[in-house]
Amino acid sequence: MATEIRVPTLGESVSEATIGKWFKKAGDVIVADEPLVELETDKVTIEVPAPSAGVLVELTVKEGETVGVGALLGTIGAGDGAVAAAKPAAVAQATASTVKEAVAQTASVAGAPAIEERKMPPAPAAAKLLAETNLSVDQVAGSGKRGQVLKGDVLDAITKGISAPTAAPAPIAAPAVARVPSSVVDAPREERVRMTKLRQTIARRLKEAQSTAAMLTTFNEVDMSAVMALRTKYKDIFEKKHGVKLGFMGFFTKAVTHALKEIPAVNAEIDGTDIIYKNFAHVGVAVGTEKGLVVPVVRDADQMSIAEIEKEIGRLGLAARDGKLSVADMQGGTFTISNGGVYGSLMSTPILNAPQSGILGMHKIQDRPVVVGGQIVIRPMMYLALSYDHRIVDGKEAVTFLVRVKDSLEDPERLVLDL
Repeated sequence: MATEIRVPTLGESVSEATIGKWFKKAGDVIVADEPLVELETDKVTIEVPAPSAGVLVELTVKEGETVGVGALLGTIGAGDGAVAAAKPAAVAQATASTVKEAVAQTASVAGAPAIEERKMPPAPAAAKLLAETNLSVDQVAGSGKRGQVLKGDVLDAITKGISAPTAAPAPIAAPAVARVPSSVVDAPREERVRMTKLRQTIARRLKEAQSTAAMLTTFNEVDMSAVMALRTKYKDIFEKKHGVKLGFMGFFTKAVTHALKEIPAVNAEIDGTDIIYKNFAHVGVAVGTEKGLVVPVVRDADQMSIAEIEKEIGRLGLAARDGKLSVADMQGGTFTISNGGVYGSLMSTPILNAPQSGILGMHKIQDRPVVVGGQIVIRPMMYLALSYDHRIVDGKEAVTFLVRVKDSLEDPERLVLDL
């Protein structure tokens, strides 16, 4: 008896996925629960395991196709690989033969040729006139060879009073710019790769954020001396006790949660004509992967210690790089932190992760001369950037938020004492 392979429930608000990669082909013997196919959603990548052992009899969808929840992906049956592989091929061959016979019989009965001649496109002069008058080629009877529409045919149609059809209002969308054809020399050296579902979503959401929010960025810089000294002093003891390395993200996340409590507008979002204030802090941490940027969420970070935050960030980061993030790991963020410094970025203006109203950009720690107590000294400095939605966050609130983050990092004891 055949066992169906279907698209599982993908999580809240996720209704479709793209077939990323089949790990098996028709005829392969498979073991229960081993990965069969990789599904790409707009949030995460999911592997679908085999529901039972047997032979993969048929694949009903190909790589790159989009499927909905519950859609049939393939079937598993009993038998050896050779027989199973031959079965779909034989069925396809028989189906093709049946279709050809049906077409031939239909054509014979109708007294028409088996293959209909394809209608020629309109002549260049006719095509130009059609475009100028907004007429469709289907509205004009062609008198040329194989029904080709000529310029005279278009003029006759206009004389008879044929007008352009009323077009339905088109949905508002970003204007599509036609790609200029590559030169004959360059074309063979180009590679066209279909965007993954994740990359399409990243592109769409970033553009939506720019189009919707009144986005503005404010900058400051922080002296990292105190955090670096504290980290150097306690990193070995910290790792031995908690089983995780003491990085900078724990300090930054904790500093952000303190600032969010003081400036709640940065942790809020706009819903129509309402503002929704969040009395909790689910902090998203941007992580770069081979397939694109993902933002897993540290839930209730405001209630966690630095050690707990570091453990959760470590778990999420590992899951992201291994493609094991769940949909739940990606949802519900109220604020985001992006660390471009790990790639060497000195300064940037991060884009909001809609519908959030704030995102903090961390950057490279660099020794720079600064004035302290009237003296020029060398200190490890980092530029901070806060991008925010000016519709909900005023400039004073944004600057105050960033100053509070700076104060906490330059005097990290404040984080421990909750000051």
